[in-house]
Amino acid sequence: MKKISQRTVYKGNWIKLEEITYLGKNHEQLKWESIERTNTINTVVIIAKMIPSNRYILIKQYRPAIDNYVIGFPAGLVESGSLPENALRELKEETGYIGKVKSVGPSLYSNAALLTDKVRVAKVEVDENLEENKNPKQQLEAAEDIQVIALKKEEMKKFFIKEQASGTALGIGPWYAFFAMDDM
Repeated sequence: MKKISQRTVYKGNWIKLEEITYLGKNHEQLKWESIERTNTINTVVIIAKMIPSNRYILIKQYRPAIDNYVIGFPAGLVESGSLPENALRELKEETGYIGKVKSVGPSLYSNAALLTDKVRVAKVEVDENLEENKNPKQQLEAAEDIQVIALKKEEMKKFFIKEQASGTALGIGPWYAFFAMDDM
């Protein structure tokens, strides 16, 4: 299997649709479509744990693509600067909290069948005793509507099920991070 060519079918402000021609395993020419960002393919997902309460920071954000609110982790694009700097910037913007990056995971693909985005997970510790974290203030853009949620792991499953029953969508990240292997 090998890519032969690629052409842009559509390009907007933030994404472009690509048509890929590649050779199949029997040497036949095949077509595939993918979505790429126009500004960066690098993203960061932040798993932030509050200390000393041991609550995790989640967000409930409106997403026009699904015309619904979705519960997930704070996340964003990796722009200029280091990945830890971008993780802390996104955490501050979306939640108002400041923290310390404890670790950064490897480069992952969230949906390689469709997207070229590379995702890295940053684990962040948020000290609730810091003055700046006692009354956090989000720095949202006009197009963003984000509610901050802080829960202990043992509260999450019931919360997720209740939110889904009320019509809220659940992103893949929190379920995978906390419950994917529970029943195995």
